[in-house]
This record gives sequence, C-alpha cells and structure tokens, in this order.
Amino acid sequence: MAWIWLEAALPLGIIAGMLCVMGNAQYYIHKAYHGRPKHIGNDMWDVAMERRDKKLLENISAASSN
Repeated sequence: MAWIWLEAALPLGIIAGMLCVMGNAQYYIHKAYHGRPKHIGNDMWDVAMERRDKKLLENISAASSN
C-alpha cells in the first residue's frame, strides 16, 4: 500500500518532463532563428522602440560609411 502514490507520480513526472522539453525546444528554436531570446510581454511601445532603434542604427551606419 505504501507504493500506490508511485503509480500516480510516475505518469505526472513524465508529463511534467515532456512539458519542460517542449518549452525548452521552443526557446532554443526561437533563439536560433532570431538570434536572441524571445522578449516576453512585447507591447506596441516596445515594437515602436525597436523600429526606432533600428532606423537610428541604419542612419548612423550610413553616415559613418560616407
């Protein structure tokens, strides 16, 4: 009777382990594709600031090459 909890713990451990594997797979695939970890909670302001920063860096690099 003492080992009955193992019957429930083993499948739950397998399920939890597979969820961790899937989450890590998504993280590493996204990081490999985009070159950086995913920004959690990316809202409209963050998107606008990324566009602004990209445009500023392009302008700086274009000015320094001339």
